[in-house]
Amino acid sequence: MSTTTTTLNDLIETLKDGQEGFRAAAADVKASDLKTLFGELSLQRSKFAGELQALAHGLGEKNPADSGSAAGALHRGWINLKAALVKQDIHAVLSECERGEDVAVSAYQKALEESDLDGNVVETLRRQYMQVQASHDRVKSLRDSMAPQ
Repeated sequence: MSTTTTTLNDLIETLKDGQEGFRAAAADVKASDLKTLFGELSLQRSKFAGELQALAHGLGEKNPADSGSAAGALHRGWINLKAALVKQDIHAVLSECERGEDVAVSAYQKALEESDLDGNVVETLRRQYMQVQASHDRVKSLRDSMAPQ
């Protein structure tokens, strides 16, 4: 497997973990504005994963990643989300979402540091990275606005 397909598969797993985390948040949070936001971010991550799977196929990868990693939910910061949702602690929910977003931003930064990526892969990763960074900043801003006084 090439470095490019390995990088794509790693990002796909990160995106799928985020998709699932945001899906869970959208399903369980009560506030309609957050439900909408989390639903949109879940769909965004699904779309991005699909784009990367198509790129991996185009590079000869027969079976690109199609789910998050088993340890990924734990490692990527989504594990505490469920507890925050049960308590309906919106600040904690946003904190956990932001923690997961930190991992996604970092994964894209690491991927973009790869020197041997194809031009069309780099273009796609840069475009997605800008949107992931914007989503991160939006979640962080919401979290900060809901900080306990």
